[in-house]
Amino acid sequence: MSAKPLRLISDGGVGTDCNCLLIVPQRAIHEPGYIRGLHASGVTNKHEFQALAQTAYYQYQDGELECFPVSEPIEIIGPGGSERLDAGLVLYRDTDGAIRGIVHESVSLKRLLESAHRFCTRWVRLDI
Repeated sequence: MSAKPLRLISDGGVGTDCNCLLIVPQRAIHEPGYIRGLHASGVTNKHEFQALAQTAYYQYQDGELECFPVSEPIEIIGPGGSERLDAGLVLYRDTDGAIRGIVHESVSLKRLLESAHRFCTRWVRLDI
């Protein structure tokens, strides 16, 4: 039996299903320990999150990352309940395998992507 997908709800109640995601709050620019990963199965695989962050960062550099700007909080509904992100970025792999992002208009997408990439790379290399 496959796991129920994670659900993202943003501006105007628009919803998106995904298999895994990285929550990168605005304060992660200075304190990367606040970055969290969620997977639909509930099992965290640091290598998958590192690949998500790295691929998204490279796609951004190449102008290929599809990122949706929002002005309202993002609601994340997962296996452990729901939470809300008031300012930051959610990177996700949708149910078709495409990597996308939802970012608040008031934050720097580039800096959040850099922070996520650095944190996930260190997580894998240093086993933090």
